[in-house]
Amino acid sequence: MSRYQTFSRGGIRPPDAKYSTSKIGIKTCPLPDVAIVPFLQHIGTQARPTVKLNDRVNEGQLIGEPSSLISAAIHSPVAGIVSEFRSIFLPMGIKTDAAVIKRDRNIHSPIKHEENHDWQSLEIEELLEILKWKGVVGQGGATFPSHIKFSIPKGHDCEVFLINACECEPYLSADHRLILESTEQIMEGIKIVQKLLNPKRVVIGIEANKQDAIEMLTAAGTAREVEVVHLKAKYPQGAEKNLIEAILGYEVPSGKLPLEVGVINSNVGTLFSVYEALVRNKPVVERVLTVAGGAIAHPANVRARVGSPVSSLIEECDGFREEPVKLVMGGPMMGFAFNNLDTPVIKGTSGILALTGNEVNTSATTPCISCGRCVGVCPMGLSPTTIFKQIEHERFDEATKYGLEDCVLCGACSYVCPAHIPLVSAFRAGRGRKRRLAARRKK
Repeated sequence: MSRYQTFSRGGIRPPDAKYSTSKIGIKTCPLPDVAIVPFLQHIGTQARPTVKLNDRVNEGQLIGEPSSLISAAIHSPVAGIVSEFRSIFLPMGIKTDAAVIKRDRNIHSPIKHEENHDWQSLEIEELLEILKWKGVVGQGGATFPSHIKFSIPKGHDCEVFLINACECEPYLSADHRLILESTEQIMEGIKIVQKLLNPKRVVIGIEANKQDAIEMLTAAGTAREVEVVHLKAKYPQGAEKNLIEAILGYEVPSGKLPLEVGVINSNVGTLFSVYEALVRNKPVVERVLTVAGGAIAHPANVRARVGSPVSSLIEECDGFREEPVKLVMGGPMMGFAFNNLDTPVIKGTSGILALTGNEVNTSATTPCISCGRCVGVCPMGLSPTTIFKQIEHERFDEATKYGLEDCVLCGACSYVCPAHIPLVSAFRAGRGRKRRLAARRKK
């Protein structure tokens, strides 16, 4: 099936900047000598440590167990010694405890796995339990624990299992390469999730600028009754609600989840992790991500262990060609700036960008001129400038009425703003401030 379509409102077309990495095969990074492994790499509560200081751990060993319904297991990416526990801040502003594991080079303990594990003979509850204890979470940005996402509550049915292969953020091409190099594994992951959800349709949405990946997915999907829908290259095509509208033609109502309209979304990286967990018996201790930007000597897509310091990935790409003006974890539109090269890779890290002055807008912020450009590009049909003004005056109830919680934080408004107002940063901060005030009122 082939259609070229997109969501109906707004959107932008920034330069994709993927040329430096999309045609190069994935490189595997060496194991880190020191891994900093956060216990919170997912939506929900921090994992509960199962190891103590000076414990010896094996590669792939459970070091943190889920601490609540919405939580995820954490595993050691290397064999070595737990040398320290510390609190760290991740680039997205989250504070978490972390285990520091010093690799012991004298121990060679590759992760045990079984090829062609017979997952088909297992019951749905058994499959979900394996996903839980292998630490599988969404790798499309939200990092929601997969054993919860793929467990359908009573009273709901999954009509459509929708797979996001858009990777619409500039620079990022890790999912693109993963499709090209691991098509069959991703298809096996889809088959596993089909058993969990029993959907009536399975649809992959992918932007038309990835023709080689489209061909591979179409060839592999035809025999499996998996539809591949070609979408226009427009940002933010991969945002969950925009993807649903683009492919299925209807909107998820404000304040509702996709499941309430019969849809469950996932992305290709998550499906690869599902395959690894249930076919190869392998926990999530590594991921594929893009290391790019004008300051990187040789940009690449790399397979790196969770807990690897960013500096080690940059070294694998032959270091900086020039001093970066800005470091970003994730993509340039929705990612988070950071400045510490010891920052660890986590399960949700889709990219590390080292950007030059030519790639970063450093213009000073000036007052809003009411031009309306932000309104024109908002894919949710909101008025970003109105929401911003409500937040400025701490009128959070009014900001909510104008759609603060409906904003997908895509950054399209900030991208086109001629006054260079940091709209998305204000919306994130406004949501946080609103929730803190609400929590105080409850006390």
